[in-house]
Amino acid sequence: MRVDGRGNTDGARTPNRYVSRAPRSGMFTGIVEGTGTIRSRTETPDGLRLRIGVEGFDDLHHGQSVSVSGVCLTVEKYEADAEGDGWFEVFLASETVAKTYLGEVREGDAVNVERAMPADGRFDGHVVQGHVDTVAEVTGIERVGEDWRFAFAIPEGHADYLVDKGSVTLDGISLTVAEKREGEFDVAIIPTTYDLTTLSEKSVGDPVHLEVDVIAKYVENMVDGYV
Repeated sequence: MRVDGRGNTDGARTPNRYVSRAPRSGMFTGIVEGTGTIRSRTETPDGLRLRIGVEGFDDLHHGQSVSVSGVCLTVEKYEADAEGDGWFEVFLASETVAKTYLGEVREGDAVNVERAMPADGRFDGHVVQGHVDTVAEVTGIERVGEDWRFAFAIPEGHADYLVDKGSVTLDGISLTVAEKREGEFDVAIIPTTYDLTTLSEKSVGDPVHLEVDVIAKYVENMVDGYV
């Protein structure tokens, strides 16, 4: 099932540590297809290899780009049965281990998974590169009727890229900024997104990968020196 967190009005760890540039490039939409489970982790002198169990992913192959909780990685190995239930392996270089929280995941942990968007696919979210900008911290979780409202600390240097009703990617999920205030921002989460992504397992103080809207970066670059 494909899941997103849009269609709604609906802490920071050391900011300098969490700045990631994934080695591969793919384009995603933030429409998370499902969750996977960490089956094993193997540390190497050069980084970390993760084996992730998935269901219903019947077309993964070597060299394919995949978003793992918002981090663009490359499939190294994949095995599955006829129904697409199996696992895939990805390798995280030392920089990715150091600058995302994936280096801290353990066996049994859940991660969001999205394959790169095909050329003829529907564009239901927004442009997501899988290049995590920083790691934010959950500062509040509140049930509001059937929905949920999550609050996050705004990491240093990223406030200008977040605007009310603007797009933001959290752990690979395309979401809408419901409210921005000094040092924090909120997103509203519909029940489907809450139930079928890792947000249902988050608690106050937990980390999330944050990727700001790349359009804001291009605008900043184009107007730099003029304003």
